[in-house]
Amino acid sequence: MKLLVRNLSRKMTEHEIRVLFSEHGDVTVCNLVLDQETGLSKGFAFVEMPNTSEAKAALSALDHTEVKQSKIRVKLAKN
Repeated sequence: MKLLVRNLSRKMTEHEIRVLFSEHGDVTVCNLVLDQETGLSKGFAFVEMPNTSEAKAALSALDHTEVKQSKIRVKLAKN
């Protein structure tokens, strides 16, 4: 299941996002979207979790939580 994570702190790393979601299950892909010109985070990422129930648990647990002084939003990504 592919999740879209929005409103991330610009200082958050791909590794930190992976660790955050791994607390709820297996993460196969974590892709922090970067600005091509600056190389800095655009504030959103995609996380893929193969187990649907784990992905739903992560979505429920993490949506609208504060991470690094930023309230993140998690939802299903549209393919």
